[in-house]
Amino acid sequence: MNERAELVTHVGRLKAGHGIAVYEPARERRIVDGLRDDNPGPFPSDAIGPVFREIISGTRSLEQPVRVAYLGPEGTFSHHAARAQFGAMSRLDAVASIPEVFSAVETGRADLGIVPVENTTEGVVTQTLDALAEHDVPVCAERVLRVSLALFSRSGEVDAVRRVVSHPQPLAQCRRWLDQHFPGAERVEAASTAAAAQLAAESPDVAAIGSELAAEVYGLPVLATGIEDRGDNSTRFLVIGGEPPPPSGRDLTSVVFTIRRDEAGGLFRLIEPFAQEGVNLTSIQLRPIKGKPWEYFFFIDCEGHRSESSVHRALEAAGGVAHSTRILGSFPRAEQDRKRAGIDRAGGGC
Repeated sequence: MNERAELVTHVGRLKAGHGIAVYEPARERRIVDGLRDDNPGPFPSDAIGPVFREIISGTRSLEQPVRVAYLGPEGTFSHHAARAQFGAMSRLDAVASIPEVFSAVETGRADLGIVPVENTTEGVVTQTLDALAEHDVPVCAERVLRVSLALFSRSGEVDAVRRVVSHPQPLAQCRRWLDQHFPGAERVEAASTAAAAQLAAESPDVAAIGSELAAEVYGLPVLATGIEDRGDNSTRFLVIGGEPPPPSGRDLTSVVFTIRRDEAGGLFRLIEPFAQEGVNLTSIQLRPIKGKPWEYFFFIDCEGHRSESSVHRALEAAGGVAHSTRILGSFPRAEQDRKRAGIDRAGGGC
């Protein structure tokens, strides 16, 4: 590891001299995937990623500490995702809201940000889509995190619980479990799971839903674990900011379009070029445009990198149909994380 650190220090000077980005998600994933593929055992292949991610984090910090903004406070699933994506040696800065993550990156207070975008149980995180449309910040990577929820309280007594507090997404992800086990408890929304843990720490009749990490951070006894209604409950996060990553061979491209509402067949004509070029669409979402009633942003994810000829032609043709087009980014897919989460397309809780 010290030999690696010496090499990284030298590489860091070269990168600084040529203006090359310190954080390269496609390169880091290729390293980890190659180690998994070459692993003869008996060390488990699934453990290689977390172990080597910390090695990468430590050596990356010798080049330049990476500042990462996430939805805080400490103990949220966004915090968990940031630690998993960037390692312990990165500088993780908690902010109060998803729009503030974008603002921190846009103004240079953070090099990168990580935000939840979709959940397998509750669907898209609308705040993130709205911020993607509003802020000129690129997407450079994704992370899929298996979300296992726990219930914890200051008293540690089930009978003492009168209110259950959490972010709206985890509350929804545990709806059936709460109906069965705490039918009479009031359900209260909080800004984040960590904020819910803080409330639980202040009152003995409040229980919070969040990660076991949050319970540990705030010193709260755990009443129950694995309380999510679905076993495949997973969250997809986007890493925003940074330099555009080169093709990795397994990429997604995200783009946001607008179309004229008075044009018949506009959506069909917008997505038709992708079918003609054989480019698979993995997601289509829409959000209203502020100040323009009944007009929408269309967020489309497609397989492939924007530099690939078929993807490039599809984007060009769709752009000719659209009223406006903005490519949010082409980035490596979180394939291994998706497999471990038991899903083959994305899932954002907070």
